[in-house]
Parts: sequence; structure tokens; C-alpha cells
Amino acid sequence: MLKRVIWMSTLLCVAVLSTAPAYANPTLRVIASFSVMQDLVKRVAGDAVSVNVIVPAEEDVHRWELTPPNVLALEETDIVFYNGLGLEPWMHHVEAMSGDRLTLVEVAAQADFAPMTVSTGLHKGEPDPHMWMDPQGAAAYIDVIAEVLAEHLPEQADAFYARAEEAQKALAIIDQAVKERLDGIPQTNRTLVTSEAGFGYFARAYAFQALGIWGVNHETQGSALAMAKMSERLAEKRPLALFYESTTPPIHMDALSRETSLPLAGPLYVDALSNADGPAANYSAMLRHNAEVLHTALGGATAE
Repeated sequence: MLKRVIWMSTLLCVAVLSTAPAYANPTLRVIASFSVMQDLVKRVAGDAVSVNVIVPAEEDVHRWELTPPNVLALEETDIVFYNGLGLEPWMHHVEAMSGDRLTLVEVAAQADFAPMTVSTGLHKGEPDPHMWMDPQGAAAYIDVIAEVLAEHLPEQADAFYARAEEAQKALAIIDQAVKERLDGIPQTNRTLVTSEAGFGYFARAYAFQALGIWGVNHETQGSALAMAKMSERLAEKRPLALFYESTTPPIHMDALSRETSLPLAGPLYVDALSNADGPAANYSAMLRHNAEVLHTALGGATAE
């Protein structure tokens, strides 16, 4: 009840503020739903576009709740780039307040990239939203972003497409670098166990088997049944290590680590980048960091 009162009060505040005089601003104003999307949009946008974010770095995009600053920022925004496919359950609030003024772009649904399905949990069999975890998926996002920005600022279209091409070249380079770093991990060691089953696309791209206790972070986490099932699988597979993610409390993975006597490594970054002074401050750094953590924990070959 309290949350509903706060939400309605926020909307009332926005309605009052929106009656203030508007001042001309030539900049196209964009908001990305979470930090990974923001980084990809910035690669294409350049100085002609102001790029803000709803869910900041280090925060879980699945479990976010809109804040008053979010609502005020949306009131001054032209385009919202969001992942979709259920990643952001709170997007229905944005849709409710958007009307005809906001352009909402569900990037994953528009991307020309083969979707996988969630492997476990309440959403098993539904499209897996974590497409960006494969650099080719991120490259498909770049195409969507460039098309939308070019449509809204046609005089800047050539610049958007040129930056998109450069971004995709950079993604191909990081893709190859990650493959080379992970090549040293023996095939028998390529089991990637995390709390959320968010590494399906990464596992497909780099020849791992990905296992998660639950499907996506906004469902019930770490139920007794899910923990028991994972414990049984770990008794059979005995991977070299377990991994925890940056936006999920490590309590469940730590419990499994102690129960199975398997080491726990991390953090891996999936649903958020790190802050600017962290190891995953942008998309490429995120992939490099994850590859390094996996290489170290899963017995990657060392240089002679």
C-alpha cells in the first residue's frame, strides 16, 4: 500500500512539474534501461544524443523499482532503449506513462539474432533475454540502435551508421580475444555454474555448459527444491569451481560451495556493468573480466 502511495505521489509531482515552460534543446534525449544497454547506445550515439540510464551500474536490472529521479528523467526523454523479453519487469510502469510522446524500443525483440530459451526455473522455455552475453548478439543490438537513431535524427544518419560499423568491428575483436583466452581451458572443465541461468548465450558462443540454480533473477531465488536439484547435479559433475554474479548476493552459491567443497570464484558480470573504477566499466571490459575469472578458476593454460 505504501509503495502505491509513493508511486502515485511521484506521478502527481511529475504532472505538476511538466506544466513548467519548456526550453528548446536540440539534443535528442535517450534513456537506456540498464548499464550494458547504455554503453552500447553510447557507442553509436555520439555528441548529438544525450544518453541517460534507468538502472545504474552495479544494480540488478531484474529487480529494479522506478525512482522519482527515473520518472522525472523519463518526462524529459524522447527514446527509451530497453532489452525486453521480460528482462525489465518494471517496464509496464514506463509504458503506462509514455503515451504517444515516448518512443519505446524493445531492442532484443527487434534484433536479428537467434534467441535461446531459459533453461530452468519458473520461466523455463521462454525466450532468454540475455542476448548481449554473446558479442554477436550485442552487434545485432547495435544495428537496431543505429536504425532508430537515424530515423529520429536523419541528418546524423551517416555518422550513426559509421559509429555502428566501428562498434561492430570492436565487438568482433573482443569476441576473438575472449575466445583465445578461453581456448586454454580444457573441454572437460567447461562447466559454468551460476545462481541465475544468465550465461546461455555466452556458453553457446564459447563452448561451455551453463547451469543455473534459477532461471532469471526476478523469480523466486534459491528455493529448497532448486538448491537440492543443483546439489545433486554438482555431485555428479564435480566442476572445478562455482561462480557468483555481481548483482546477486552470493549466499546461495556460497552455501553450495561449502556443501560440495567446491571453490567459489567471481564476481562475473551479466546484468550490469561495474562502476567506472571497477573491472567491468564497459561492455568490452566486462567480457574480458569474465573470461579472465573463468580462465583462472577453470584451469586455463598459463603462458610458458
